[in-house]
Amino acid sequence: MNYWTPVQIKTPIAKSVLITGASSGIGLEAANFLAKNGANVHAAVRNIDKAKSVLDSKVLIHHLDLSDLNSVKNFVFGFGHEVDVLINNAGVMAIPLARTVQGFEMQIGTNHLGHFALTGQLLPRIKERVISVSSTAHRMGKINFDDLNWEKRYQRWLAYGQSKLANLLFTSELNNRLVKSNSKIKAIAVHPGFAATNLQSQTQSNVWDGIMSASNKYMAQSSFEGSWSTLFAITEDIPGNSFVGPTGFGQTKGSPGLVSRSKRAKDMNVAKRLWDLSEELTQTTYKFS
Repeated sequence: MNYWTPVQIKTPIAKSVLITGASSGIGLEAANFLAKNGANVHAAVRNIDKAKSVLDSKVLIHHLDLSDLNSVKNFVFGFGHEVDVLINNAGVMAIPLARTVQGFEMQIGTNHLGHFALTGQLLPRIKERVISVSSTAHRMGKINFDDLNWEKRYQRWLAYGQSKLANLLFTSELNNRLVKSNSKIKAIAVHPGFAATNLQSQTQSNVWDGIMSASNKYMAQSSFEGSWSTLFAITEDIPGNSFVGPTGFGQTKGSPGLVSRSKRAKDMNVAKRLWDLSEELTQTTYKFS
């Protein structure tokens, strides 16, 4: 495939899409692009007022706090729609130690467990694809089953890496289960490369925020370019369990395509064990038709 940009997408985009975390960064860019090009877009966000101020007027906005499993349950109960594509996009990165409402470490709780519960409860209403946004930081991650919630010594970047590795393992195990159930749904993972977004300025560390701000200014691609992997995964004919990201140097920027993942991200024994634990922690049982 030649250098890919969203210009190559056939429009109008005749799909219904639900995307989490669409009030900033690559989620905002993807939601607005999709809405402006014919898709029926639902945005699930924590701050509705902020979302209204930045999202295209065609986007339907709903409240969802992924750090609270009760909010996930209430959202699903009140969301009376089927969608072609669910995009698990929302996330937090390298923040100081914090806990979700149910007591999970905030990064594994929001980035993985919240989306795990959301996907499982919505699955009967999803028709085509589940897309989960990971990161190249998954390569520093390891699933620590002995201390998944960092009750011992907390390390913010390793916690972030664990949560992004969990996104990839979740995608692989979900796709396996979909295939075994003869479902037409595909599970796909993406990453944006090095994109300038608000995520890098919310680590709540003056040192890291400064480093990220400088890097965004001089090294990163734009947030719109960061959204290209997501747009590619929605519109291109690719296999289930694909991992889409920039194909330039170090997967930092460039045309999106199928990219490599770490050895740990291919460990299906860990993927199954994480799945079973996630079902237990979130009290979510997936039903495959």
